[in-house]
Amino acid sequence: MQIRFLGHSAFLLQSGEHRLLIDPFIQGNPGCPVTLAEALAWEVSAVLISHAHGDHWGDALEFGRAGVPIIGTAEIGGYAQKHGAHSAVAMNIGGTYRADWGSLTLTPAWHSSSFPDGTYGGMPTGLLIELGGQRLYFAGDTCLFSDMRLIGDRGLDAALLPVGDHFTMGPEEAARCLELLRPRVAVPMHYGTFPPLTGDPQVFARAGQALGVDVRVLRPGDRTEL
Repeated sequence: MQIRFLGHSAFLLQSGEHRLLIDPFIQGNPGCPVTLAEALAWEVSAVLISHAHGDHWGDALEFGRAGVPIIGTAEIGGYAQKHGAHSAVAMNIGGTYRADWGSLTLTPAWHSSSFPDGTYGGMPTGLLIELGGQRLYFAGDTCLFSDMRLIGDRGLDAALLPVGDHFTMGPEEAARCLELLRPRVAVPMHYGTFPPLTGDPQVFARAGQALGVDVRVLRPGDRTEL
């Protein structure tokens, strides 16, 4: 699996012919290295949404209206369908969606969720993704919670964790998550995009490496392989 960081919490995952786009905050994302037109040309297999806040929902409807499945909670799927994304998939926490590219299971996340227009976005989630025979956990905007140990019990090739503080956990708390999740590789996200997000990814990296985790701090546009 190849992971490409698009800034903030947006990622492109690729394995073979399949591409998955996570939380597609492209327009308005000061770190994003590509334009929306370039991203739409990727022909992604699905857009995966952790929650409805604008810096995660982002440009999802542009992809959905082009026929790409948007996958998220019942509220996210229903909202997408109502606004012209007719291939959207509505599911919920604990459920698993299976496709030719792999699978997505929604996990809990401790945060909030509403669309930019104020519509309730359902419960926020994490994303447990299986792609190309590997398993990746995208934590969304969450704090540390003890049931992360159960997610880690599945065996994780990678974990993508917010470290920016203020709206999510900071780097020290995110490093404690690694003790529960036990991933092979970890990538920090959701830091530095806006002034309140002051968490230092290098603090997270040092703490994670002390636990034996391969922490990779990516700049927007960077790619890494699992």
